Formats: sequence, structure tokens, C-alpha cells
Amino acid sequence: MDDSGTGMDRGNDLFVTRLWQSVLVMLALALLAVSPAQGQTTHIQPKLVAETAAPAPGGTTTLALTMTPDKGWHGYWINGGDAGFGLSVEWNLPDGVTVTPLRYPVPEPLILFGMMNHVYEHPYALLADVEVDESVTQGSDLTLSGVANWLACTDKVCVPERAVVSVALKAGDGAVAAATRGRFDGWRALLPQPLDRKGSWERRGDMVRFAIPLPAGSTLDAPYLFAQTQNLVDYAAPQTFSRNGDFIIVETRAKGEASGPVAALLKLGDGRGLSVQFEPGAVPAAGEVIAGPTDAIDMGLFWTALGGAILGGLILNLMPCVFPILSLKALSLARSGGDARSARIEALAYTAGAIVTALLLGAALLALRAAGEQVGWAFQLQHPVSVLALLILALAITLNLLGAYELPSFGGGQALAGKEGAAGGFWTGALAAFVATPCSGPLLGAALGATLVLPAWAALPIFGGLGLGLALPFLAVGFVPALRNRLPKPGPWMAKFRKWMALPMGLTALALGWLLWRQLGSGSQLIWPIVAVAMALVLLTHYGAMQRGDRRSWLLIAAGLLFVLGLGGTVTEVADAERTATASGSTFTPDALAKARATGKPVFVYFTADWCLSCKANEAGAINREAVQAAFDVAGVVTLVGDWTNGDPVITRTLAEHGRNSVPLYLWYAPGAAQPEILPQILTPGMLTELAEK
Repeated sequence: MDDSGTGMDRGNDLFVTRLWQSVLVMLALALLAVSPAQGQTTHIQPKLVAETAAPAPGGTTTLALTMTPDKGWHGYWINGGDAGFGLSVEWNLPDGVTVTPLRYPVPEPLILFGMMNHVYEHPYALLADVEVDESVTQGSDLTLSGVANWLACTDKVCVPERAVVSVALKAGDGAVAAATRGRFDGWRALLPQPLDRKGSWERRGDMVRFAIPLPAGSTLDAPYLFAQTQNLVDYAAPQTFSRNGDFIIVETRAKGEASGPVAALLKLGDGRGLSVQFEPGAVPAAGEVIAGPTDAIDMGLFWTALGGAILGGLILNLMPCVFPILSLKALSLARSGGDARSARIEALAYTAGAIVTALLLGAALLALRAAGEQVGWAFQLQHPVSVLALLILALAITLNLLGAYELPSFGGGQALAGKEGAAGGFWTGALAAFVATPCSGPLLGAALGATLVLPAWAALPIFGGLGLGLALPFLAVGFVPALRNRLPKPGPWMAKFRKWMALPMGLTALALGWLLWRQLGSGSQLIWPIVAVAMALVLLTHYGAMQRGDRRSWLLIAAGLLFVLGLGGTVTEVADAERTATASGSTFTPDALAKARATGKPVFVYFTADWCLSCKANEAGAINREAVQAAFDVAGVVTLVGDWTNGDPVITRTLAEHGRNSVPLYLWYAPGAAQPEILPQILTPGMLTELAEK
């Protein structure tokens, strides 16, 4: 992704690097197989220590693999969360010696740009028991060695690391020095203690609930539940804790298809924790709420997402879905003749309209998601009624720009947008923000994806930031005299310019008509939309004729009645269309993805929508290029397409799983990779052919 912003280099760099952390983890997994075991500088220094250098035959001693991260680096728990993995050791053991699996201390949750990581940002020790067979003779050399592999990360980069670890041992009397015992006791105190009773867990809709048997007298300081079992919870989702008698009830969002017994670690605070085993079963109702660490938000995530939304909104002004609306303000500014006061008023009103509309759309999105609906950004364009309304509006603006009628008494948002002053500025900004939603330019998709893991009060300003970014050019013109003075003076050229501006708006109307056809098909469901559009044309053109002196008002009334009937029929037909849209499906399904990955071939998955202009540009300019398809054929790449045009709960959940709530999203699954590589939102043919040729 090649995006930059003057004066925002540092923040943009942090934003982009956090966004790509999951990609770096996948690269790290691939590189582990070829990383050198020796002669490598590591960012986390390992050291193998034994509690006794002379373990007794027939006895047990403890090993500690200490890990010391460099400043700013961290290691991972056994289940690293969204973007990491734990440590493993390939042991080289002498005869008669066995080593139990490593035991991890209690980790800390760390959110980096919407991805939850289970980490250690300070020195830590993993413990394992060494068992020596009683057949081993006294004085035998029991030196232990192994190759340790782990992942070391900062908030910008992840590096796979490995090192040879060893400790010299000889069979002896098992004596432990007092200082060494105290050191190991300190490490043991940091291990989670096993809970002596099992808990229960259940799925309820999109939620997963846990009941942890913990007496009412037990205190919890900022609890957190780390799921050890994979494919069970959405790691980054908020967790709620409550007490119901002798049970702690934990509720969070489900993710994956785990079933049967599961394991988790309950962090109690001050480095203490409990290992809990859960069996499927009924979970009591939630009780008195207990505050957890997720009540606070990651401010770094918030500020980078807000900055990305503002910058992404600014970039949207260059997108073809917004440019036609800007023509309205271009004419308005030209008419103002550079008047400073008028320009400032219009600029502020335009900004207010864009921000308020973005906030309203964001609030509606959050409300629908809170109600259990699987929706994402631009959800309104997944409904043909909204598309029809936009089509009629675009048609009305096109006819006005062509001079078919004048605005003063024509109702609706387009009339308001065409006015001068505060009212015109506000409604033009509102219209620009509304039609900008099909676009998801650079930075914007990831910024809006952050709203999935932030509380509503923190997510709403990010939507507002999109509106602010969209309005920044007009704010600059309104308040910077040097820019305003460069505007051309009013004159006869404005009439020609107005007609030229009808071209992009007319193309927008054609695009919306094509989208409506794609959503409804070519059958009888298109009849009423065609009637509605035709009657809108009759209303507008006849109104223009009346302005020019034709008084046959009965025709206008008849056309209006037909228009109302047509629109009512459209709503009925569209309701049927929306109920059957999901039946047509798309080539992407979770089962199809699983089968494609099982073939051992590369898999390319992309999520698109007919109303997403960025998606269509990438498909025409990169994905469907002959050279790319030829490279895919040679490499045996399996391509799956997720069509989100009419909405699809499965696709919405998949987008959310990858930190997005909008399209486009491009995923590349290399053979054998645990997780996909998330590709940039702007694709090039060279990028795709290079991936296929790896």
C-alpha cells in the first residue's frame, strides 16, 4: 500500500505497520523453516536453567527456559491470539530422560490495531519437569539441549527467532541450593494454578458464555479470560464479567466451531491466574457486573484509526463516486465570486452536513450490529430501495444541471443541495457523505474496521472523522484566501460548466441503474422500478415545462399519482427480492474455502460488491487481466469470490474476522499457511502474478 500524508508520516507509518502485523506473522511462520539455528542475533534472549545440576535417578527436577525481551519487544503465550504463536522446543534428550510440556506464566492482553495478542512484554520463564529414570547410573552425563523456536514482535514488525539452548546435568543426589530454590519458587508463583473443579460453557447465538466455579468470597482485580482452545472466541471482542453466587459468568463474542471440552486461563490480577477446564453445559444467568480490563480502550488504536478515517475521507474526494456531488459546490463557489463570508459559511455548513451524515450512518450501523444484525459499512446500498432512491436523485440532479428545470420550489435533498448559503452547504455535504459509502479507499477500510473492537462512544468519532476528511478541501477553500482567490470569476462560462457537470452525474445515474438491475435481475421485479424512474422523468420534465409557461397541471398530477403507485410497487417487489437475494449465493463459503485449502494449492479470496467502485477498478485493472489469470492457471491458484452486493451475514462475519466492516478485502492463502495474507486495497497485476509465482 503506497499512501502518505504531509505532516502525518509518523502516524501513518504506525497505522500501516499495525495493519500489516498479521501479514508479518504469516511471513514469520513461513521463514521458521529456513531460519538459522546458530549465529543469529535475537530480540528475545533465551537461557535454559535447571533447579539442580545433579538430578537424582528415579526423581524429578524442574527446568526453566528464561526469555528476556529487548525493550519494545514481546513474546507470546501458548495461544498467541489473533497474530502470534507460542514457543516450541525440539529436544535432544539422553537415554532415560523425559521432559514434560512447557508451562507458561500468566500473559497480558495487548491490542495492536484491532488484533488481540496474548503477550509477555517483560522477562518471563517457561517451566518444565525433567524426569530421570531410576535405571540411570550415578555420574551419568545428562546434558539437555534443544532448538527453541519462537516469535518476537514489536508494534511494527514480527521476527521468527530460534536458538540452541542447553544445560549441563549429571546424575546425582538431587540437591537444590537455597538461592536456586527461591528463584524457581518465584517463577512457579507466576504460573496459573489449576482450578480443582470444572466450569461449564455454552454458545448462545453469536455469544459464548462461561461459568467459572469460584466462591463468592474470592476477589478479582481486572479479570480477563484467555482462551487456550482455538476457534472458540473472538479474541479482540469485549468481555463482560459478572458474579452469580459461587460462579463467575464471562460473556464474549464467539468465533469458530470449537466443541466439547475446552480450556482457558482466568487472569485474576497481579500476575495471578487460574487454569480452568470447561465442559459443555448450561451456564447460569449473568449477575452483578464485575469491572474488567476491557472497559478501557486502546488509545493508540483509537487515534490511529481516527487519523486513518480523516485521511481516508480526504482521499475519497478523488474517487468517482464523490466527484459528481462536488460539482454542485464547485458551481456554488463560482457563483459566490470569492466572497469571504459566504465561502466560510458554506464551508462550515458543508462540513457539518458531511460529519452529521457520517455519524448517523455510523450510529445506524452500530445499532444494527448491537441488535444482532450482520451488517457493515455501506449497508444501505445492499437494499434496492435505497439504490432506487439514489438513482432518482442522481437523475434529478442531472436534469437540473442540463437546464430541464430550475430548483427553487423542487422539494427534496437535491433542491436543498442546490441552494446557496448554509442550507445548500449542509445538504450538499450530507449528500456527498451518503454517496461516498460505496468507496473504500486506501486506509479507510482498516480505519472503519477498528470500529468493530471499540465501544460505541469511541467508534462514533471515527465515523465523524470520515465526514471531516471528506469536507477538508471545502474547509480549506473557505478559510484560506489564497485558495479562494484562485477560483475563476463568475461569467458566461458557468452555463457551459454546469452542463458539463451533468456528464459525471449522468454516468452516476447509469451506474446506479446497472446496480439496481444486478440486484433485482432482469425479470418482473424490474417493472416497478422502471415505472418509478419513468414517472420521475415525467414529473421533472413537465415541471420544467410549467416553469416555462405550460400550465397543463393535470398531467403533472397524473404523473405524480403514477409515480407514487410505481414507488409503492417497487417497495413490494424489492422486499421479495431481498428475501431471495441470499438464495442466489456466491462462490465463497467457509466450506468452499476449507475444501480449496485442503487441495494444497494457493487460494485467492476476494470480497466485492457491485456498488463498490474500488472493487470494480481492481477487478478490471488487476484481477481479470489476462497475464494475472495466466499466472494463476500455471500456479493452480483457486479463486473464490464473495459477493456482498445484497448483503450476506456469512461474508459480514468473515470481514469482521479480518478487522474489516467493508469491501474490498483480498486474502491470499499460501499452501500450508495457518492464516491468510491480507493484501492492500489497491491491487496491481504485478503484485498478483508475483504471489502466484512464489
